[in-house]
Amino acid sequence: MDPSSLTRWRKRIGEEGVETLLAVTIEAARAAGLIKRTSVDTVIVDTTVMPKAVAHPTDSKLLERSRQHLVKLAKDNGIALRQNYNRQAPRMAVQAGRYAHARQFKRMRKTIKALRVRVGRVHREITRKMGELPEQVQAKAHELLARTGRILRQKTKDKNKLYALHAPEVECISKGKARTAYEFGVKVSIATTHKEGLVVGCRSMPGNPYDGHTLDETLEQVGILCGTDRKPHTAIVDKGYKGAKVEGVRLLMSGQKRGVTLRLKAMIKRRSAIEPTIGHMKMDGRLARNPLKGALGDAIHAVMCGAGHNLRLILTALRLYCARMRLDMWSAIGQWLALGVGQNTRLAW
Repeated sequence: MDPSSLTRWRKRIGEEGVETLLAVTIEAARAAGLIKRTSVDTVIVDTTVMPKAVAHPTDSKLLERSRQHLVKLAKDNGIALRQNYNRQAPRMAVQAGRYAHARQFKRMRKTIKALRVRVGRVHREITRKMGELPEQVQAKAHELLARTGRILRQKTKDKNKLYALHAPEVECISKGKARTAYEFGVKVSIATTHKEGLVVGCRSMPGNPYDGHTLDETLEQVGILCGTDRKPHTAIVDKGYKGAKVEGVRLLMSGQKRGVTLRLKAMIKRRSAIEPTIGHMKMDGRLARNPLKGALGDAIHAVMCGAGHNLRLILTALRLYCARMRLDMWSAIGQWLALGVGQNTRLAW
């Protein structure tokens, strides 16, 4: 499938279409006996990061990528540039990375500053010659110039920075972990059943909102997809949802002490069961890298990863059922032979 037809298909099916697919997998799991009808009354909710298919956004990479796109735009439309820096700029971008690896940060900053000056020259020259571009190309050129201008102006401590030239919706989300301090993508809210681990809600949350502010929307999606038209009775969350309140829903939080009985304590201890579900969705279900374009692509990919996880659970349950039937069949044959029935009978397999 070529990229243009893939884009048209994505726009036609939309987020609601893939949510229907997720709802069908939930109904199939209910019909197969994997979950009960009351299983959706208690859910576990957590958030994770769905990384985007972008390179690590260093300043040198972003500047060099912007220059390449500007030079290509000028070449495709017959604009003569005084200098395009095709030989000098790539070497400077590589050298900046080497200086950073050697922890020679003063030289690195000097090289990046020089590279920014050269990209700025190309940017200003194309801006001056915008009138030479065909009308059907000018809209695309204006968008490219605006994004390149953001990259040229943004500083280290700025907010709403541009982390990818082709994907302006990418956000930098802090993880607080030593192995991955930051991830570049979009936040995804996931809801699973308390005992079975079936995904009953999965939605992208653009803008990197606070976890507590996403809870109401996630529980509303659970009610719609499960066909109950109401939110679950109980939601179990971690400490990242501190301060969140949802009308008509009892929230149980990790580390909660007040009013916790032995039964509620056992339910709270099950909260961490969602972590391996997220891990399987990332490793087996491609949640770890989203190749689809735009905010709509983020929404579709997140829901499809949830539907894929449910299908894997259903197939696992069917395999176990077939294995159990095979054991029962062999057990019946063994009992039949032990009784001496059909000792002279040949079994054709």
